[in-house]
Amino acid sequence: MIIILGAMDSEIDEFLSRLEDRQEIHWNGFTQHHGQLEGQEVLVSKSGVGKVMSSMVTQHLIERWQPQAVIFTGLAGSLRPHIEIGDTLLACDLVQHDLESVALNLPRGQVPFSDYRFMPAHPVLLELAAGFQPANGRLHQGRICTGDQFITYREMNSHAYLTEELEGDGVEMEGASVALVCSVNRVPFLVARTISDRADEDAATNFEACLPQASRNSLDLVCYLLREMAQVDLSEN
Repeated sequence: MIIILGAMDSEIDEFLSRLEDRQEIHWNGFTQHHGQLEGQEVLVSKSGVGKVMSSMVTQHLIERWQPQAVIFTGLAGSLRPHIEIGDTLLACDLVQHDLESVALNLPRGQVPFSDYRFMPAHPVLLELAAGFQPANGRLHQGRICTGDQFITYREMNSHAYLTEELEGDGVEMEGASVALVCSVNRVPFLVARTISDRADEDAATNFEACLPQASRNSLDLVCYLLREMAQVDLSEN
C-alpha cells in the first residue's frame, strides 16, 4: 500500500481520474480513495492545508493502513532564481522554518528535545524519482522549508533566513510536517512539488493558475515512481 497525499482536492483530482477499482472511505470530513494505480495498491487523500491538518491526516492514515511509503505532491514557491515556475522540486530533506526556539539555544527548525530538524527523504525513493523527466520544466533536488504562512514578496525581507540560514530551495505549508510524522513512524516518504510561483507579489495569482498543471505533473511523477518502486523492496534499505 502506497499513500498519496496532496493538500487540496485540486491537487489530487488527476489521480482520481486514473484510479482503478476505486472505493471511497469517509473519515472526519475527509474522503479517502482506495484503489489501484500502475498495478499498485494506493490510497489517495487530501491532507488539508497547513502543518496541523497534514500531520493529523498523515498519522491517521499510517496507523490505519501501515503503508509501504507516503508520497506527498502539490505546489511550492521557489526560493532560487534557477528554479522556475513549472519546474519540479524533489525534497532531499525538509525543515519547519517557523519553528524557532532561540531561548532554548536551539537552531531554527530544531524540534525541541529531539534530534529532528532536517528530515531526509528516503534515499531509494529520491533516487528513483530523480530519473523522472517532466513533460514541462526541469527537475531539481533541494531543501523544502515548511511553515504556516503563504510566503509572498512582502514577507521575504523578514524571512531572509529561508535562504541564508536554512539554505532552502522551495517553500510550502505541509511537507516537513508530513516528513516528521513519517520519520517518527519510520515510514519511507518523498515530497515532490511543482513550482507555482517565486514567493513574490504575484504568488497568489500564479498559485491558482498552476493548479491544473501541477496536478497533471504530480500524476506523471507518481505513476513513474510507482512503476519504478515495483522493482525494489524499501524495507531492505
